[in-house]
Amino acid sequence: MLSSNATSVHDEFGIIEIYPTKENGREWYLNMNDQLNDGLLSITFEPNITRQIDGSWRISETNSSFLNPQIRINVDTPSGKEPWRDVEMTGYIMIISTNLLSTTDSNRSTTSPAHESEIEDIAWYARGRKRNEEVPCEGTAYFGGLHPDGTVSWKKSIWWTGGYTEDRLKQKVLNEEMVGKWIGWKVIMYNIEIGNLTGVKMESYLDFNNTGNWSKVTELLDSGGWYARTSDEEFYGAQCGRPKDYIVTNSGPIATFRSDNLVLDFKDFSIREIRPSNNLTLTSVNAL
Repeated sequence: MLSSNATSVHDEFGIIEIYPTKENGREWYLNMNDQLNDGLLSITFEPNITRQIDGSWRISETNSSFLNPQIRINVDTPSGKEPWRDVEMTGYIMIISTNLLSTTDSNRSTTSPAHESEIEDIAWYARGRKRNEEVPCEGTAYFGGLHPDGTVSWKKSIWWTGGYTEDRLKQKVLNEEMVGKWIGWKVIMYNIEIGNLTGVKMESYLDFNNTGNWSKVTELLDSGGWYARTSDEEFYGAQCGRPKDYIVTNSGPIATFRSDNLVLDFKDFSIREIRPSNNLTLTSVNAL
């Protein structure tokens, strides 16, 4: 079922837009003929990407320090342009197989949060810069996550890596097998004024049957109270000057399509700067 707030406008790939592109807003589309022929796009971990007979692209392995495929398709901001903030990120993926090789349930820690090398997921995120130890405070983001077991969730990063929160709205929305079928995934985030406070609204949508019909599966508002999961000592040790429940209202030059521990095909990725609805009420969202 198509989301009731979707527009009747289709993007460059013929995919329905949930929110319209804002006036003079930037749009980015993956070059499906030659995805590396793009000065704004960079891909981490030296992936093995091969063209498939249907025109999509497959990620089967990467040259990372982990045994499992990890991919970060990063889309940068041109010089002189506004960084990504209020965005709609869209694309289609087909999971070929899960590939969790380096850890097992028997040797995985049950007390500490799972490392990215242990998580099988697709997570698209924006509102940050680089994510590395040299500039940890640049690693802000909201992550819209989709997992092979049919669960979806949102996570926040206030700094990398000690500023991660626990997942919010983690829920199973699919009871069917995800492997071997094309699935559309949309991640949306935008600022919203709530009295004297600026919050962030997050939404995610699925096209599970690859028919062009999008269903909203999460709707979340960060208005404070969503805290990093680390100790105070670790969190404030980074000296980023942010509260432990910092609302990531800032923009960031890099938006990223991420997957971990999955062999998958992908196509029709896009990012658009959007003009969200201006008549939202708190009763329509899950406030934190």
